[in-house]
Formats: sequence, C-alpha cells, structure tokens
Amino acid sequence: MSDFLDLLGLGPLALRAIIMAVVCSVACALLGCYLVLRRMSLIGDAISHAVLPGIVLGYLLSGQVGGLPVIAGAMALGFLTAYLTEALRSSGKVAEDSSMGIVFTSLFAVGVLMVTRAGNVDLDPSCVLYGNLLHAALQTVPMIGLQVPVALKGMLIALAATLLFVALFWKELKVTSFDPALATSMGINAALVNYLLMSMVGGVTVAAFEAVGSILVIAMLIVPAACAQLLTDRLGVMLLLASMVAALSAVLGYLSAEWLNTTPAGMMAVWAGLLFLAAVLFAPRHGVLSRIVRNARLGIRIAGEDVIATLYRVEEAKGRGERPDTALPIAEARRATHGLAGWLAVPSLWRHGQVRFVGRGRIELTEEGRRRAEALVRAHRLWEAYLGENLSLPADHLHEPAERMEHFLDPRLMDEIAAQLRQRETDPHGRRIP
Repeated sequence: MSDFLDLLGLGPLALRAIIMAVVCSVACALLGCYLVLRRMSLIGDAISHAVLPGIVLGYLLSGQVGGLPVIAGAMALGFLTAYLTEALRSSGKVAEDSSMGIVFTSLFAVGVLMVTRAGNVDLDPSCVLYGNLLHAALQTVPMIGLQVPVALKGMLIALAATLLFVALFWKELKVTSFDPALATSMGINAALVNYLLMSMVGGVTVAAFEAVGSILVIAMLIVPAACAQLLTDRLGVMLLLASMVAALSAVLGYLSAEWLNTTPAGMMAVWAGLLFLAAVLFAPRHGVLSRIVRNARLGIRIAGEDVIATLYRVEEAKGRGERPDTALPIAEARRATHGLAGWLAVPSLWRHGQVRFVGRGRIELTEEGRRRAEALVRAHRLWEAYLGENLSLPADHLHEPAERMEHFLDPRLMDEIAAQLRQRETDPHGRRIP
C-alpha cells in the first residue's frame, strides 16, 4: 500500500483523508437513494440548513462542536423539519416545495440567532461549506493499533447506524418509498418511517460537516443515487451502485484536487457529476445514447420487415399470374420504407439471410425470409379482419393501423385473434390470410 501511495505522490495523511471521504460519501449515498425514490432530493439541502439550531443546542449542552450530542440535536431537527414540512403540506394551503422552503429558512434563521446569542461558538462558515479533510485527518486517536482520525470515528458510527437503519427497516423503507398508500393499507406508518429517515439524514449530515463540509454532503445525498437509478430498477442493486459511485467520486475527487491544488470536497462533487453525466449518456436502458441506438435498431427492423412483406406480396402476385418473377428492384422494395432506416434495411436483411441478390440491383426472399414475411402478412391481415369485425371500420380505414401493429404481434396473440375470428381464411379485402 505504501508503495502504491508513493507512486501517486501521496502519504498516510492522504490515505486517512480519502477513507474519511469514502465513508461519508457512502453513508450519504445510501440514504440519498430513498430521497431520490421519494422525489425529495431537495430535502437534503433543506435539512443541511435546518439542523443548525440542533448543532448549537448540542454545543450548548456539551461544550463541543462535535460528538454525539451535536449529532443527536441534528437528528432531532431533521425529524422536526420533516414533521413541519408535512404539517404545512397536509394543511392543503401550502405546496410541498413552498412548505419546505418556509421550514428550512425559518429554522436556519433561528440557528443563526442562537449562534449570535451563544457568543464565541467555533463554527467556521468556510469549514461548514468545504470541510477540512486534511486538518481532520491530522487529529488522530489510537484504535486497534492504528492511528485513526477523530472525525472518522463519528463517520464510522454514522455509516454503521445507516446500515443498521436500512437493514432493520428494509421492508418499510421500500414500500413507503414506492407506494405510501399501499404501505398505509398494510399497516405501516408511512409518516413515522419518513420522519425516521429525515432524522437519519440530519445525523449523517452533521457527522460529515467538520471533515467534508455541506457541499460534498448535499452532492453525495443526491448525485450517486440519481446515477444508480439510471443504471438499475432494483432497490438492492441501486444501493450498491450508489455506494460504488460515491466511493469512486471520493477517491478520484481527492486525487484530482491534489493534482489541481484545489478543495477536495468540490472536486469530489464534480466527479460525482461527471459520473452522473456518463450514466445519463450510456446507461443501458435509460441512457440517451442507448435510447438512440435502440430506436435506430427498431427503425431498421421495422423497415426490413416492410421490405420482406413487400417481397411476399410480390410472390403472391406471381402466383396469381400478375408478375413474371418474384425478384424486385432494391429501389422499388425501399418504397415501403423511408429515411436512413430504409437504406440500411436491405443490407441488414441480407446479413440475416432473409433476402438474396438476384442479378443487378434486384432481391428476392430466401426460405428464412419467406417464413418471417408470412408471419408479418398473417399479423397484418388478422388485425385488419379483427378491426373490421369488432369495430366495424370501413375497409379503407383498416390498412394503416394494421401496418403499425403487424410489427408487434407475437405468435401467441395472433393465435388468440385467429381463434376469435373462428379461423377466418380471408381479410376484409378478400386476400388469403396465411
């Protein structure tokens, strides 16, 4: 480990600072997942302001700006913030965002007044904003044979409490986050679970203030959770991914801050934002580029199916003696499609063995293509017959909706439609249903 740190130009002090940032970020990310799922992202920012009276009260009782009294005071104010916000919202006269703004600004103002009345309180605004990782890493105490930063003890307690809270209230948190009404019908007190969650957010927020500041806390409450939500739809996986994003942001942010000689907390928040941007672009299901690729593939598939359906109808016309052969010029086959997808459709069909080239610029169906085309034409004509029989639409109104639906009817659904139509043999236009 020491060799690796030397290679990066870092020492034991940097390692302790990184560990503190990782522990804080993971604790925030775990709770942040539930805030994001509940659409309460801004409550983290609100609580980070509203807990100031709790911090001052804990200081007045203990004479210290850190430790359990301050964390307990912050948790109590987190609970109070959630309660007052919900009380104003449920009154029916104040919107949720307005009630949140009223509560946290009022409590923050009360906290400022308490600081003023308390006299010489050691609350440095710049420390609260940016934190002081290196200074916190210098203040160590012996633990299990190691020199551990004092601030890290509090953050480890906060992380352990967060993990215990999630484990004990896993079902309650899950149900109330996705469907509070269902939770209430199951006998779960959704309001109480919400208050407990807000209390935990307040405690974790204050536990991290001294070392990493409010900027990193607010960022890690929301950004890793939002990033993880883009990558998965399962809560357990979301918690794991959010923790990984938070930890990676902390490590990369500190290394970048050392290289750029800037504040570590700010760079950690920047890296969290960059990872979120990467998820927005490249997430497998919800990413922007992934959707573009998926839509492009769908467009090419539909265009290709239109081409082979056209070739199938050409074969039907030959069987009726209306055409001399079954081949069709590529340009004529593409008339069933449009745009770039139409130009890419024929090469895609050829790669999948559904068409073959016959002579110069002409194509016809292979056996594989004929089977696929027959299924498409069957779906088209079954849907026309279904609409004509059940909705009594005119014959000239049936083709366009069937043209869309033929690409999405699976064999099971086609068999059900055929059974409802009593195995009808022709469509409303008199054409045979394959």
